[in-house]
Parts: sequence; structure tokens; C-alpha cells
Amino acid sequence: MDKFFEIEKFSDSGKARAGVITTDHGKIQTPIFMPVGTVASVKTVHQRELKEDIKAQIILGNTYHLYLRPGMDIMQQAGGLHKFMNWDRPILTDSGGYQVFSLSSSRKMNEEGVKFKSHIDGSYHMISPEKSMEIQRKIGADIFMAFDECTPFPCEYNLAKKSMELTHRWLKRCIDWTQNNPEIYGHKQHLFPIVQGSVYSDLRKISAEVISEAGASGNAIGGLSVGEPEEEMYRITNEVTDILPKDKPRYLMGVGTPWNILESIGLGVDMMDCVMPTRNARNGMLFTWNGVINIKNEKWKKDFSPLDPSGASYVDFEYSKAYVRHLFVAKEYLGKQIASLHNLAFYLDLVRVAREHILAGDFYEWKNSIIPQLKTRL
Repeated sequence: MDKFFEIEKFSDSGKARAGVITTDHGKIQTPIFMPVGTVASVKTVHQRELKEDIKAQIILGNTYHLYLRPGMDIMQQAGGLHKFMNWDRPILTDSGGYQVFSLSSSRKMNEEGVKFKSHIDGSYHMISPEKSMEIQRKIGADIFMAFDECTPFPCEYNLAKKSMELTHRWLKRCIDWTQNNPEIYGHKQHLFPIVQGSVYSDLRKISAEVISEAGASGNAIGGLSVGEPEEEMYRITNEVTDILPKDKPRYLMGVGTPWNILESIGLGVDMMDCVMPTRNARNGMLFTWNGVINIKNEKWKKDFSPLDPSGASYVDFEYSKAYVRHLFVAKEYLGKQIASLHNLAFYLDLVRVAREHILAGDFYEWKNSIIPQLKTRL
């Protein structure tokens, strides 16, 4: 059996590294960006496009949403999420924690877990650490997350501490449940626990040590990219990656812009996900190697040049800026599809090129030169 994570190269001048994660559904070259497929689909994008055009190596599913709809009976009858959505590459599922905690007005939390009201039909449900593990077993993701509490920002110190300690107690229950309940679909599932502690260095240190001691296949950093300043996110990430094991993959949850991604890679992060490329695409914001484009702006109205001459997707050459702008102005769905394809292909291209620079030994020089360009408003 291949080792779950192997590092091919450490950067000489910092913490960036290039590696390979091996799952039963294939290998993932790191650093990697993971498109978010909340309800068993990456919004507006076909699975074929994800594979052949965007070149996604792993995608995300969302435990909370899939549990409510289509529900676990359908999921199991289909043979798990891979078969249900016809995706034969790796999948990661979150624990449902973040979604449940974002329903602050309609949830009640205690030591046992969280009782919440469905956003779909108002029915009441309970998710405990054990229930989250059970749902994720039935979904069948290759990598699945421990049930945690994600604190908001800003968060008062004592609340952050209490929340972190609850997350640690819940982790033990998650591990106990998974050890006593084997996989359902014949492929290995890898549990990642999550470091919490808000923006408090002492709490993050304690949490990173507890999480490291769990000895899991990989580890995640949660509770960031929730509204704190970027500098705080980088500071905490840097402190946590100093503690988390070097020989395990590190997943920074919910991040972010192209520059967030490159800075995080520079701090020793291997995996990232975010709804930003697809959500912003649906609003007409395109990320490119030359900067950020708002395709709805008047300035593109008569620009018949390709959408993005340095793009990684067929849509970048087959359609002009003027045409895609027209689609947005006319509220035509195709515009959102084209923009989503473009942004996701760009994000995967970004991490691919970052990996090449880590292997070549000049990642930090390249990162520092490219970030101001990526941030330019075109």
C-alpha cells in the first residue's frame, strides 16, 4: 500500500512543500486547491469539465446539505457519493459543523451535539460527533472531517477557549466511533481533525498540539477566513504549521483569494478550498494571471479579444470579453458557466504552477513577484 502522504520536496528558504496524497480513488499532487461541490455538484460545472478542463484532482462535498437532501437512504442506495454523482476521483467532506453553526438563530448546542432546524423544510435534526461520522461514512468520502465548533470573528477569549475544548472532546468521540464502525464501500476513509482557537496564539498552540497527538492521516486548520484581517490569518496559520506534523498533509479550510492561496502555501499548507472562484464567477468577477476583471464593466463592451489569452480553459479562447459581458448583462446562464469554468481552471493552474516553482526551488521569489500582479484590478 502506498503511503498516504509523501513529500517530494521541501523549500530551502521556507515551509512550502510539494507532495503527493494517495487515496483509493487516486493520487493528489500538493499543494492543491479543491473545488467545492456542496450538494453533489460544483455549481454550473459538469463532472467531465471538472476532470478534463479544470483538471480538479479532488472535490468537496458538504455533509449538512447532503444529509438533508438527497438524504442518506438515497446516498447508500446509489453506492455512495462517488457513484451518485459519477466522480471517480477523490472526495473530501466537511463535518457539517460550519453550516450548523452558521444557523445561529435556529440551533441549540450542548455537550451532546447540535439540534438545528432544516433550512429546507423547517424540520428539526440533531448532529452529534457520532452522527456526523455516520453520515460521512454513508457519503463515503476519501477524506472526512472531525465534527468541530467553528467560532465566529470576533470571538471573546473565554468563548474561544470553551469552544476549542468542546471541539477536542468531540474529536475523541469521532475517533472512537470511526474505530468501531468500518467503511461501507470498500475504500479507505481518512479522518482529519481540526485545529481551532480563534485568533489567540496560546489557544491555537494548545489545539495544534492536541490535534497532532491524535495521530490522524492529516490535519486541518479551521476557524480562519471568517472575517479576520488577512495578516491575522497568516500569523495563526504560520504558528499552527510550526506545530502540526511535517509528514502529514495540512488543510487550511475555506481559503481563499489567489494571493491567500499562494501566501498559505508559503506557510506550509498543502490543501485549500473555497467557494470564491465559483461564487465570484457568478457575479462576473474573473481571476487571471494579469489581475482581476469585472466582466460586467462597460470597458469590455467592445473588447473582442479572447476572454483570457493566458487562461487554462477552452472558454478562455472560444469566447470574447465582449460576448461574456453581453451574457451577464442579458442575465444569460451561459455567462455564469463560462466564468465558473474560467475561475476554477485558473485556480487549479495557479497551484500547479506554484508546485512547479517549489520543485524548481524558486517559489518565494516567484510568489512575491506574482502577487501584486494577481491583485491588480483590470
